[in-house]
Amino acid sequence: MTAPQQETTEADDADDAARSADSADSADSIDFDPFDPAYRADPYPYYRRLRDRSPVHRTPLGHWLLTRHEDCTAVLRHPGFGHGTGQVLDQNTFRRPVRGRARPFILLDPPEHTRLRSLVNKAFTPRRVARLEPRVREIVDGMLDDLIDAGEVDFIDAFAYRLPVSVISEMLGVPAADRDAVRELSTLVARGVDPDFQLSKEQLENRDRAFAEFDEYFRGLLAERRARPSDDLISALVQAGDGAERLTEPELLTTCILLYVAGHETTMDLLGNGLLALLRHPAELRRFGADVDGLAESAVEEFLRYDPPTQLSRRTALADAEIGGRRIAAGEQVVIMRGAANRDPAVFADPDRLDIGRPDNRHLAFDGGIHYCLGAPLARLEGRVAFGAVVRRAPRMEPAFTELRYRDNLIIRGLAELPVRLRS
Repeated sequence: MTAPQQETTEADDADDAARSADSADSADSIDFDPFDPAYRADPYPYYRRLRDRSPVHRTPLGHWLLTRHEDCTAVLRHPGFGHGTGQVLDQNTFRRPVRGRARPFILLDPPEHTRLRSLVNKAFTPRRVARLEPRVREIVDGMLDDLIDAGEVDFIDAFAYRLPVSVISEMLGVPAADRDAVRELSTLVARGVDPDFQLSKEQLENRDRAFAEFDEYFRGLLAERRARPSDDLISALVQAGDGAERLTEPELLTTCILLYVAGHETTMDLLGNGLLALLRHPAELRRFGADVDGLAESAVEEFLRYDPPTQLSRRTALADAEIGGRRIAAGEQVVIMRGAANRDPAVFADPDRLDIGRPDNRHLAFDGGIHYCLGAPLARLEGRVAFGAVVRRAPRMEPAFTELRYRDNLIIRGLAELPVRLRS
């Protein structure tokens, strides 16, 4: 990838025309349709064909799809790609911000991103995450006490959802009595992260309503913590500062929603997708059971690579650039297909094979660059503790499904349900 260019030439314009013609011709031949039910069930053959035939591919909507690990990594780390402001943001056809709300720091560029993330980092510290481990183990063991040898259970509802929502709720300070009430709001927000052009008018309205109701809910909690600070993340966010710099009320509301929703939705899918991978690879399950302590960390990394909860992310070219020999014009949107990059044979040996001991696992499940996932340490902690306990206590687990149903999300990949029998 080369540095962004500031000027265009007549030759560039000619290249644009040729590029458009090439992409139109290749659109039919690559057989890539993200709305196909078969794609939802297993997107990886589609990714492989796209990477082999058109690794830097322009869609009919004008978005560039990147499928190679090298190209995706370059964009994630390059300051010439971001989210944009002003006219660039208004022209975004992928997802427009909800009007009248502060944008979360994950959708901001420096210096705004730097300021906000720095303030949030003062509250969401590695030390705060690390000291959660005993409580995570307590929650996991308590849930497994009820599920092991209980017959058929839905692992998604009974475990994969309840563990991370309990952890992030306790971390933030969301009362246990409120968690079921805000579950629907969280689902609507998670569905709303998909591209606007994929969502119906009703779904967009539901997303906006969920944000408004979340605002009202967290506004009340923020007021309580200002009056009576506690040892939770909301109190820490209220108090976080750098000199006179503080998070504003709109920034606090957006950050609370981001941490709450992202703090459990994607971890739920890590747990569900990871357990499904083990059920489909009994030799790896036996291998895991024979060395739980030695393989727990690498197993989590492999689940994140093999079937990541977040399949793609987006950036906008802030200036003209070149990726993989293709010219990307300023203002055009680039889709980093993390699920495809994580199966790139140029980086991962035998990429379609599950290997829970895979070394040097440089997956992109947590994005990259300045937007590397803030919650990665928490997700890794929950995954390591959860999978270790499940494999140790239920080594004879077995599937209780004949077909699988995935949620309708395009960006977030997760099962609607996962019937299993957790046998001791």
